Amino acid sequence: MEARRVRIPENVDVTIDGLAVTVKGPLGTLRRDFSHASWISIEKDGDEVQVLPLGKTRKKKVAVAGTIASEIRNMIVGVTKGFTYKLKIVYAHFPMSVKVQGDRILIENFAGERGQRVAKIFGNCKISIQGDDVIVKGIDLRDVSQTAASIEGATNVKSKDPKVFLDGIFLYERMEGM
Repeated sequence: MEARRVRIPENVDVTIDGLAVTVKGPLGTLRRDFSHASWISIEKDGDEVQVLPLGKTRKKKVAVAGTIASEIRNMIVGVTKGFTYKLKIVYAHFPMSVKVQGDRILIENFAGERGQRVAKIFGNCKISIQGDDVIVKGIDLRDVSQTAASIEGATNVKSKDPKVFLDGIFLYERMEGM
């Protein structure tokens, strides 16, 4: 079976300790432990990281090797460029307000509700609110995407027809770079 290969750029340092991978770059450091996949070997070969399935090759092993290689690739992109997700605040009748408070995002006056809706901020994401846009930035793709999903999920309409009540906060753009 051919190894999955990930090229390492010049300004990035990758350290492998067993199945734990640490990636250092200009924007910061990310560490991920892949010990859940004990049938995988991760090795550094010059300016590449090789992810190999060990033993008899099965579809699951090959798929997990590809997923781990993709995660390492995303870590390298994160420490060199970062990730940005943009969400749009949409409302028809009741103007909602969105505020950042510590590690939470407070959504007030959603569809005229008296209570606040709360979304969690994961990891070290930076949140900025510019007009009707909520911008989520960070170096860890998992944290940025989970924070954006948390914000979008906090404005989920459950008891009404979603085709009629279109209020909410919706993801409209994903990009590499901060």
